[in-house]
Amino acid sequence: MNDVGRRLIVHYTPYIIHSQRMLLIIDDDTAIQLSLSLLFRREGFAVRVADGPFETRAVLDEETPEAILLDMNFSVETSGDDGLRLLRYLRERLPNVPVILITGWGSIGLAVDGMKAGASDFITKPWQNDHLIQSVRTAINLANKPGTFPSASRRQLDEQFQFDNIVGEDPHLLDVLTTIGRVASTDAPVLITGESGTGKELIAEAVHQNSRRKRQPFVKVNLGGISSTLFDSELFGHVRGAFTDAKTDRIGRFELANKGSIFLDEIGDLDPASQVKLLRVLQDRTFEPLGSSKTRTVDVRVICATNRNLEEMVRLGTFREDLFYRINLITVRLPALRERPADIPRLVNFFIDNLKTMYARPKLAISKEAQQWLKGLTLPGNIRQLKNGVERAVLLTASDTLTVADFEKHLTPALASATSNAPGQLPAVGSMTLDQMERQMIERAMAYHHNRVANVARALGITRFALYRRLDKYGIPYESRE
Repeated sequence: MNDVGRRLIVHYTPYIIHSQRMLLIIDDDTAIQLSLSLLFRREGFAVRVADGPFETRAVLDEETPEAILLDMNFSVETSGDDGLRLLRYLRERLPNVPVILITGWGSIGLAVDGMKAGASDFITKPWQNDHLIQSVRTAINLANKPGTFPSASRRQLDEQFQFDNIVGEDPHLLDVLTTIGRVASTDAPVLITGESGTGKELIAEAVHQNSRRKRQPFVKVNLGGISSTLFDSELFGHVRGAFTDAKTDRIGRFELANKGSIFLDEIGDLDPASQVKLLRVLQDRTFEPLGSSKTRTVDVRVICATNRNLEEMVRLGTFREDLFYRINLITVRLPALRERPADIPRLVNFFIDNLKTMYARPKLAISKEAQQWLKGLTLPGNIRQLKNGVERAVLLTASDTLTVADFEKHLTPALASATSNAPGQLPAVGSMTLDQMERQMIERAMAYHHNRVANVARALGITRFALYRRLDKYGIPYESRE
C-alpha cells in the first residue's frame, strides 16, 4: 500500500468503535480498500485492511474479525491461486469466521473451488453495494448460529416461530423446523429436498413467514412447468414487441418478488441453458427483461426445492456445479411420510378439521381403527396422497365418522397400490424401489382413468406437468397432452 492509501485509511480510523463488528478486507488495491472501508463503516462495521498474506497474519495476531472479504489475486497472476492458498490458511486458523471471496477475475472454476474450500459466498467486481452488504451480514448471522442445532420441542418451536400449517412432532421433522427457524432471519439461500408430496412448499413459506421479508411478496415458481422458450419471459419479464405476441410489457417473477422471497420449485428440472440464465441473476442480482437492453437490479431471498439428487446430477454433468453451490448454503431434507408414521393420525385430524368447514360437516371424525390402518400404508405420494385419500373418503361417505371400510370402499388407484402388500403392513425392505413403486402407482392410475391425464394427475395429487415428466421418465405411453 502506498503512503497516500495509508493516510486515507488512517484518516477514518477514529470513527471505529471497539464494540462494532470487525470486518477484515484483504485486497492489494488501495482504491478497493478505501471504497469497501467507507461502504462498511457507513453500515456500522469496524474495518481493518491488509494487502496480502503477510499483513493478514499481522492483523489476525492482534484481533479476530467477524467476517473477511478476500480478494483472489495479489500479484500479476489472475488465476486465483493466491486467494485460494490464503483461503485455506484462513479456514484452518479461523474455522468459524466466514470468508466472502471477491475478485474481478471471476470464473466458474474459481467460484466452485472457493466454495469447496469453505468460502461463504463469491462476489465478482464490480460489486453491487446492497448485495455485498447483504452477503456479509448473512454470513455473520449464520456464523453466530451453529451449523447443527439441537432440536427443540414442538411447543418451544411454536412459541418462537410461525409454523401453523406444518403438522407433526416426529424428531426428523423437528430437526427441519429447528434449522429453518434459526436461519429464516438471515438471507441465506435455502435448498429443500425430499420426495414429492412431503410439503416442500409449506417449508418454503415458513422460511419466508419467519424472515424479515415476511411483509413483502412471496412468489412461487414451478420451474418444471416452464418450457425453455418461455423461461426468460416468465422469470425476467419482457417488453412490448419482444416477440410476436408481446403486445404489452410484462413483469417477470424475479421483479415481482423484489424485496421479498422467491420460491423456485423443481429446480432440478431446469435445462442447461436456463441454468446459466438463473445463475447470473442469483450471482449478480441483475437481469434484463426479454427485448430490453436495460439492466435491472433485484433484491430477493432465494428458496429452492427439488425431489431429485442434485449432487448426483452434478457428478453426471446435468446440473451446473456453480449453480448447486450458489443455492445450497443451507440444505434441509424433508422426511418421507413412511419415516414418520406416528404423525399420520395428527395429519389426518388436521385435514378433517379443515374439511369440517369446507364441506359444512361439523361432526366429521375418524375412528381410531382407521387412523391405525392409515399408518400402515406405504403412501409413496406422501402427505399429498394422504390428504387426497382423506378428502375423497369424506366426499364419498355419508357417515360423519370415517371407518376403515370407508377408505377401502373408495380407494383410488394410488391408495390401492399403497395397500397392495399385506394389509396394514409396509413392504419388505428392498422388495421394491421408490421408482418402481411410483411407476406402478402411475400405471394403475392411468388404467383406472383410461389414460385421461388430467384425471390421473388429480387422483395422484400432482400437476399435469409433473405427471408428463414421470410418464416420459418411465416410458409410460399416453396419447396427447390435454
